[in-house]
Amino acid sequence: MKVFFCECGNLVHFENVGCVACGRALAFVPEKREMVAVESAGAARLCRNGQDWGACNWLVAAGDDNPFCIACRLNQIVPPLADDSARAGWIEIERAKRRLVYSLLEIGLPLISKADDPERGLAFAFLQRENPQEAVVTGHADGVITLDVAEADDPIREEVRKSLGETYRTLLGHLRHEVGHYFWNLFFAADEQARRLFRDVFGDETRDYEQALQHHYNDGPPADWQGRFVSAYASSHPWEDWAETFAHYLHMRDTTETAHAFGLTVAARDPSGRRVREVSVKPTDIRSFDGLMRAFPPLTLAINALNRSMGVRDAYPFVLGGPAVTKMRFVHGMAVEAARKKSTNHEGGSR
Repeated sequence: MKVFFCECGNLVHFENVGCVACGRALAFVPEKREMVAVESAGAARLCRNGQDWGACNWLVAAGDDNPFCIACRLNQIVPPLADDSARAGWIEIERAKRRLVYSLLEIGLPLISKADDPERGLAFAFLQRENPQEAVVTGHADGVITLDVAEADDPIREEVRKSLGETYRTLLGHLRHEVGHYFWNLFFAADEQARRLFRDVFGDETRDYEQALQHHYNDGPPADWQGRFVSAYASSHPWEDWAETFAHYLHMRDTTETAHAFGLTVAARDPSGRRVREVSVKPTDIRSFDGLMRAFPPLTLAINALNRSMGVRDAYPFVLGGPAVTKMRFVHGMAVEAARKKSTNHEGGSR
């Protein structure tokens, strides 16, 4: 993610609603991916979820009649907001969702609301448990991404992570994974030629999905999964392999973009103080897959080491083997091509 600044020059975060240095109210302009002072926003206005619930800091463009920003208008279902616990969980999920939407906008991927296109659009359903002991099943179906609001509660999410034997489980990771399923449908469902290319890399997605998941949960991943997949869950079925790989691609892009924005250089030193390995993150690293693969592994080594110094788990507890990198390169190629088509269609429609 980029680095943002207030008009006074103070560095501010993506989630900030005000500048601690000068006191200006701040809001995010999604079309430009910039933070601005609300007083300078002109006819643009704060999203209804920001006005009513303090849950969003994005602006709605001048002339847009929709009361919600382009991220919040993707919501199909939200929990009962009069419930303090449900509202708090929803606000946490919205923060993660806005980071996801930022990534999709920055890459240039299609961002279509299901309200505008019921067949090809994207929507989110954030559901509260009717019974505290019965979790809502997180998943994707026909463009709708469902998430249990209870996942915003750290202890509950940690309990689920342990029960499933996962090394990593976050709200943002959930959303990146499930949106990967959405883009699989968008890229491949109606294109047999694209599916053949997919099978060459990920395997036959026509094999029974439910049976494959049951086998995974009963018997676990294959012994050699770490050499072939980004995660154990990715080994369960080609659809899950794609979704996990897509999520990791977004992890990679966003981490590298943030590192570049802060001007980070990773330089390991031996006991004598001599630099034995140095990697500076360049702007081209964000756009080029080879650049990403040059910059990302050293970054994760440094980030994980910093986390261990703070006594917390590794931020990126994964090792990317050759086959996993090949799959991620395929995801990158599909994303770049989809962004190119979107740009071409937009330019053609604007003439």
